[in-house]
Amino acid sequence: MAYRSLGEFLESLEGSGDLLRIATPVRRDLEITEITQRVIRRDGPALLFEKVEGATMPVAMNVLGSARRIARALGSATLKEPADRIGNLLKLRPPAGVAAALQDLGGTIDLLGTVRSLAPKRVRSGPCQEVETDTVDLDALPILRCWPGDGGRTITFALVVTRAPESEESHTGIYRLQQYGPDTLGFHAQIHRIGASHYRRWAARGERMEVAAVIGADPVTLFASLAPVPEGLSKYAFASFLRQEPLELVRAKTVDLEVPAQAEIVLEGYVDPAERHVEGPFGDHTGYYSAPEPFPVFHVTHLTRRERSIYLSTVTGRPPTEDSVLGKAVERIFLPVVRLVLPELVDMNLPEEGLFINVAVVSIAKSYPGQPRKVMHALWGLGQMMFVRYLVVVDADVNVHDLSEVLYRVGLQADPRRDLELVEGPVDQLSISNPIPNVGAKVGIDATRKGPDDGFPRAWPEEIHMDPAVLERVETLLRSDPGLRKLLGPPAS
Repeated sequence: MAYRSLGEFLESLEGSGDLLRIATPVRRDLEITEITQRVIRRDGPALLFEKVEGATMPVAMNVLGSARRIARALGSATLKEPADRIGNLLKLRPPAGVAAALQDLGGTIDLLGTVRSLAPKRVRSGPCQEVETDTVDLDALPILRCWPGDGGRTITFALVVTRAPESEESHTGIYRLQQYGPDTLGFHAQIHRIGASHYRRWAARGERMEVAAVIGADPVTLFASLAPVPEGLSKYAFASFLRQEPLELVRAKTVDLEVPAQAEIVLEGYVDPAERHVEGPFGDHTGYYSAPEPFPVFHVTHLTRRERSIYLSTVTGRPPTEDSVLGKAVERIFLPVVRLVLPELVDMNLPEEGLFINVAVVSIAKSYPGQPRKVMHALWGLGQMMFVRYLVVVDADVNVHDLSEVLYRVGLQADPRRDLELVEGPVDQLSISNPIPNVGAKVGIDATRKGPDDGFPRAWPEEIHMDPAVLERVETLLRSDPGLRKLLGPPAS
């Protein structure tokens, strides 16, 4: 089933014991962060703070901070099922691909239903507009101050809606919005993001850009807005596909943008290309404070919300955090998309320790010389993979999720003189090691086995493996000798 709203999802979590209501009064400055981080480190439940000092609405935290809740939001027991659905959709490549895919899938895919599911449903009104006002007071919202050195309270989980001047299609992205005053926010769309591209296009025309910031969308729409969907493909349509039913959209009251009708709160307004204000510092996913920088100012001119609204927030910082968990989910679910571009790709790991975008390990079915370098450059040219600073390529039989095995292969099979690919290119705006912002070096490491075709002059040595007959006899011995079984562990299954 698809959860139509944040509240509906929270009710489901509570019914399964995966939501904790906190009735004790807490402060929105720092205290909610510390409680949430402790719960995330224990893989604990979603949290609903019912009594936040100075606020009239509850605050939901850690809603998507576990793989089990992300899978539940996507209507599945694990993340594999939505990944498989994306893989099946990618098989539907006309003209011949559609019929072939349906035949391969045994007719289990209803093509017409799939196409219909990609179309959001427009409605005339929605719960997100039950209450509305032109007298905006952001202080009435329980906006959090997450870390002691933050430059101000910040909306951290807003689904920000923008549109290019030449397009009628809305785009959504998750950007933070630092509060400046009772009706102004910082529009922190980093330089590589589509929202920033839209802003530059409006600025080139000397015109204001309309903006809507949605707080508390349903969990699938939030996830879709984080997903690496190519520009030109509606994230609302992608949300409908993941939900397996149309997402309801309603026209915002004062801006020409569509917003999820079942959302909790919608802020409407504009950014002016002639106006910028210093935003930050902010405790970011790097574990460091991002530096103060000038960003456009979002003037909030209108606010709509549910009658009984819930404020959704999240905390960034050094992993584990909710966004690092979401990053791993994106990695698993979008692996079929990467394989579409690189069929030789077997598996991929974006370790939490690498902050999801700094380090990547991929395994490939290597079949010709230079292939690992081809894979490196292809990945660096693929969406947000351009931000990966350290990219390790291993053979197909290496478990990329076993970092002990990966380091063993790097230390043993990669020669620093011939197996490193050093390049220069765009890096994440929050990266701290590059001397010049937004541009820096990246390195690819070819840790695959080498042979004559690779120009390797020596014979590659044979790996050590036990004789299969000995393995079988030892397994038999373990079954017959309880003492030895206790010492060596149970027989291999």
